[in-house]
Order: sequence, then structure tokens, then C-alpha cells
Amino acid sequence: MTNSAGSPKDITRRQMLRRIGLTALVAGPAGSMLAACATGGSSSEASPSAAPSAAATSAQNPFGVKADAPLEVVIFKGGLGDSYAKDVHEPMYKKTYPNATIKHVATQQIAQTLQPRFASGDVPDFIANSGTDLMDNGALQSEGQLLDLTPLFEAPSIDDPSKKIKDTILAGTVESGLIAGKPFILNYVSSGYGLWYNTKLFQEKGWAPPKDFTEFKAVCEKIKAAGLTPYAYAGKNASYYQYWMILITAAKVEGNQVLLDIDNLVDGAWLKDSVKQSAAAWAEIGKYIDKSYEGLIHTEVQTRQNQDKVAFYPSGSWLENEQKSNTPKTFEYAVAPTPSLTPSDKMPYEAIRVASGEPYIIPAKAKNTAGALEYARIMLSKEGAKGFTEKSGSLTVVKGAAEGLSLSPGIKSLNDAIGAAGDNIVTYSQFENWYKELETELRKQTNSLMFGRISADEFCANMQKKADSVKADSSITKQNRTV
Repeated sequence: MTNSAGSPKDITRRQMLRRIGLTALVAGPAGSMLAACATGGSSSEASPSAAPSAAATSAQNPFGVKADAPLEVVIFKGGLGDSYAKDVHEPMYKKTYPNATIKHVATQQIAQTLQPRFASGDVPDFIANSGTDLMDNGALQSEGQLLDLTPLFEAPSIDDPSKKIKDTILAGTVESGLIAGKPFILNYVSSGYGLWYNTKLFQEKGWAPPKDFTEFKAVCEKIKAAGLTPYAYAGKNASYYQYWMILITAAKVEGNQVLLDIDNLVDGAWLKDSVKQSAAAWAEIGKYIDKSYEGLIHTEVQTRQNQDKVAFYPSGSWLENEQKSNTPKTFEYAVAPTPSLTPSDKMPYEAIRVASGEPYIIPAKAKNTAGALEYARIMLSKEGAKGFTEKSGSLTVVKGAAEGLSLSPGIKSLNDAIGAAGDNIVTYSQFENWYKELETELRKQTNSLMFGRISADEFCANMQKKADSVKADSSITKQNRTV
């Protein structure tokens, strides 16, 4: 449901370009890219469904895929790699449509690669819109650039045609991809978030993951005395790894409502005691980070951890796979929940964030939307999901797809942590998809907090100021969530 302070009609072409980062590409007021960009429409116009089918539909071909229609797939080649697409999903598609040509594009610069194409109208069919350089999904949707994925979730499952796809995936998956009340994003990976460490090193040194922040500072002192950096993240391109930890801790203190309030731009949400307390606690941990880490990228910090130069690293369940080529036999990944902050925390220490993540989108103006929907349906089959886990080392949202698989130490550790958490699950955040400008500001303020340039009170005040600015901006379509 949209809670709008301004309809998409209020968005000018230049505002839309600014939100997906295209302004710099326009050569003057009369630039051809600006002229080629779509104008805003009404809310109904901004929710396109699948294009008219090029072939007859059937139970086996619910979207009417034309057998020889080309398909272009753009994959973010980050921690998950891209072999899952090249070696699993694309061959499965080709098996059904052998006459179709598939163009595979792998990049870590999604926005840089695709922004000019969205401006010109020459968009690919299927996109893994992830990483540091991702596009603003909220802005894309408000301009009618994203396909409504309702037909995908209502389609019959490949494994059991008597079931709809929405009934074969984990609860909350569809909801996590809602924009303006409709599913425009397929969040495919079931990710767990926490503090990652080398269990072999910790056993050797007699260290244990901390259960509260008092223990956290105490073990950091021991680690520092041993000559290691106790805690680190990459300030140059992955400060969002750290703001996840701040938000998770706030949710443990107050409960998930604080994250819903932040997403919904509730007045004063960033000024809540739970956020201030969390920011202050993490700022204390920031004192154990070498300031040089603000200039490093994620793989540089992760490699230092593999060399036992860094003890704790905040990240998600893709980490182990991303580092597999740099991980020595002396290193074995394990994950611990974020420590408790106060004895009166609403959630216990065992609470952990588990969420559907890694967003995949289909451009509304793609040439082969039917093929893109079928490609997504293949991903959501047990065979497609199992192959993804084998290639990427990460679990998917497909129920039962990991049964029988031999799990790596890190993923086994995560599964154990999820089992210990039970129903105490920290919810996901939606502002990252809805309000890119707010997310960008949070990266900046997180670095300033963790590297000692501002206090927790200043962090919260600065974020509240930005949230108020986003809320007051009538060109930004407002969203709302209740769960």
C-alpha cells in the first residue's frame, strides 16, 4: 500500500535521472538521453505486468515464452559469483528452449553498466540488481521501469504444478520485494547476518564470541593484546555491512517495530533510545578498528581476516563462498549473533537476522519479459535452487531445496544459529530498496560514527534530518509496511 506524499506524476525527468544516477550522463538541457527517458505516470501506470505473450500459454509454458526469443541476463558477480547462472540456470533454460540465444553479462558495476541502457530504452531482460553499485529500485518502479512479478508468484511450480510458486517459498519472501504494495523484486537468497570469525583461531586462543557488549569489549582487548585487529569492516565500499549490525542491535533492544518505523519514515524513528543506545555501543567497538580500514574495500578486509589479521567481521552468509579462493585450511568460518546490549532487551542474544535478500528484477520494457519470468520460475524450482546453493554456497528461499546437500562449515554454523534463534528473528529493512538517498546517507554517517568523527547523538540527528528530507520530498513515492 502506498502512503504517498506525492504521486509519480510529480517526478520530473531530471529528478528520475538523479535518483537512478543518470544526471551526469546528460550533456546539457537538451541531451538526447534525457529526452529518451520515460516520464512519470500514475500509480497504475507504474505497475506494468508481463508484456503480451509471443506464444500460446500452457501449464508447461505459463508465460507464453517464444521458443527462439533471445534472452539477456545481467548478473552481479560479487560474493555469489556468477557460475550459478552460467552453469545451472541458463543451461536449464536452454534445455527447454534450445533455439533461444542467451547473452550472459557479469559485472560488479550494475548501475554504471545499466544506467545508460535504461536511459536509451535498450534494457536487458533479467537483472541481479545487487552490490555497492546497485540501481534505485524505488525510483525505477515509480517510473514504470519494473515489471510487476505477481504473475511469477501466481504461476504453477515446476516441481508441483498443483502448487503456486508463492506456496513453495519461505514465508515473507514475496512481502520483502513489495514496492507500492506489489512485488517488483524477487529476493532469492535466504541470508543470515552476524559476526563472522575463524573458529579454529578462537579455539586455539581460548576466545569465545561475546554474548553482550561488556564481553565484546573484553575479548577485543585480549585480541588487541595478541596483535590482531579485533574488529573491522570495509569503509570504502561496504559500510552497509556495519549499519546492518547497528540496526540489528536496535531491533534486539526494542523489537522489530523500530525497523518498521525507520522504513515507514515515522517521525523521530532515528531518535529512539534503541537506535541511540545501539549506535553508542557500536561506536565503542569502533575504537578497536584501525582507521586505515575506512579506505579499504570488502575483499581487502576479508582477505586480512583469512590471514588472521582481523578477528571479527560483520557480514552475511555469502562471505564464505566469496572468500573460498583465499581461505587457507587453517581458517574455518563460523558466525555468532550480535551481542545483547541490555538485560532488558526485547530479543535474546540468540536472535539473528535472517532475511530474503539478493534482489532480482525484470525491466518492464525488456524485449523478452515472458522469457525472464520463465527464467525466474526455473530459479525457483528445487533443481534450480539446489544448483544455486552448490555453486554459490548460499541457501535460497525455496522450501526443502537444501535437503541432502553437504553444507560448508560456515553455512552449517549459520543453520545452527538459526535453529538456536527459533522464532526470535530480526526482520529485514526495506528503506534500502525504497529510498536510495537515505541509504547512501546512512553509509556516510556510519563511517563517521565508527571512525570517531561524530557521536551517537549526532549520528541519530543526522539520519533523522535526512529521513525528514526524504519524507518531505514530494518527488519520492512513499511506501509503507506493516510486517
